[in-house]
Amino acid sequence: MTEVKGVSIFFPKNEIPIGHDIHGKISIGYPGRFDSVIINSQIENSNDHLRFTHLNERRINYPYGRLSILKDDIGTTRILEFIANTTHTPQDRSSNVKFRVAIIQEHKEISYDIGYIKIIK
Repeated sequence: MTEVKGVSIFFPKNEIPIGHDIHGKISIGYPGRFDSVIINSQIENSNDHLRFTHLNERRINYPYGRLSILKDDIGTTRILEFIANTTHTPQDRSSNVKFRVAIIQEHKEISYDIGYIKIIK
């Protein structure tokens, strides 16, 4: 029997060139109630950050690496699509960007997933 993940993150591309948008998709499979979904982003070995620009085809301007989405804002949808970007330039040939998505209920993490994408020169 296959276990259904409470939340998962997916990127259509494994790597992107400098200056291109990062497109991601979050699938919520958790059947219980929850308060919010949190997306954390980090460019490894760097102080640079990402800016979230779109959430479910709605333009947002969120210049921080941690985006909290309340259940009231999510509604009944089970898929969240986001776009983020950065001005980061890798020191070597590429840099890893880590995204961690979590479902939160009453200040406790219920489920999480981690995804990576590379920024290449």
